[in-house]
Amino acid sequence: MVERNPENEDSARAVLASELRHLRRKSGRSLAQLADETNYDRTYLHRLETGERLSKLPVMETLDRVYGTGELLVRLWKLARLDAFADRYKLFMKYEAKAVIMHKYMLGIPGLLQTEDYARLVLSSAPSLMCPDELEELVAARIGRQDLLSASPPPSVRVILDEAAFMRPPADARIWRDQLSHLIGASELPNITVQVLPFAAGPHDLMGGSLSLLWMADGAAVAYLEGNKSGDLIEDPAEVGQLRLSYDHLRDMALSPPDSIAFIKQLLEDSRP
Repeated sequence: MVERNPENEDSARAVLASELRHLRRKSGRSLAQLADETNYDRTYLHRLETGERLSKLPVMETLDRVYGTGELLVRLWKLARLDAFADRYKLFMKYEAKAVIMHKYMLGIPGLLQTEDYARLVLSSAPSLMCPDELEELVAARIGRQDLLSASPPPSVRVILDEAAFMRPPADARIWRDQLSHLIGASELPNITVQVLPFAAGPHDLMGGSLSLLWMADGAAVAYLEGNKSGDLIEDPAEVGQLRLSYDHLRDMALSPPDSIAFIKQLLEDSRP
């Protein structure tokens, strides 16, 4: 679902790169001095200023502190991050960033709950060849979306994970254990509920794809149906209402939250050497 866009002088990414160059020069710092001050590699900082790399949220937070720019660079970074995603996904992401309630049914572990190592493993499994820098940019874009979970106040999130999500553990057992632990930790947060839909629940009308239901503060709702290589944003209230009924039925079929966490904890225990 992630694509690189061609460089564009008017893109948010280009504006961010230009602002980074301007702020450093205005401050009188060389790249070497900035590298010493921030503990980030000089070459890496240069590539941020040329727009070759998108970076991660903590880097922008550090640079905002160094330059005394409040949250300017963080805000520009959030806009630039959208450039990394396909156009059909951008509107959904904008809704997601404003949602106060999220209900998701996923065939795999969603990006919002992935660890960085697991995200890197999933993204690197694509058949198209990419250089290490391109892969790291995709990882940064995916992990960067997770900052919405720490908003104030954070959204209320319920994720139903199909049992299939747990049936293809990576070869690296450490990555899998870290991912399972991350899911357990996320479920302990007051705003996040995780449920598992077992194979024993039988067939249902959402098989073959994933569903996200989002509610805004004003009560408006949208849905996003996602296949392996495509997605469909649904804004019609009647269609969203029907999908909500499908989701509610699925929630009734899933393990309870405590039983779901017990299921994941058992997988974690079984994965230990």
